[in-house]
Amino acid sequence: MTVGDLEDLLLAALVKRAGGTKRRWRIVLGPVKVYDPATHPHCNWQASPSGTSRENDVVERLMDEVRTRYPRVRGA
Repeated sequence: MTVGDLEDLLLAALVKRAGGTKRRWRIVLGPVKVYDPATHPHCNWQASPSGTSRENDVVERLMDEVRTRYPRVRGA
């Protein structure tokens, strides 16, 4: 899975779970950063949501779930 695929998956799940628009959730989610698996062996991606406390909670919970299925992603 690429980081773009991961972002698409997260955005679709956020719209389905919490409503709103894909555009809003893209702003809240921000960029997904990919790290070197050598320094991040358990999960090599992270996002830092910047929405309301409710929005951030929804994003964090979803990311925890998605990490169990997709702990590693490729760059582009």
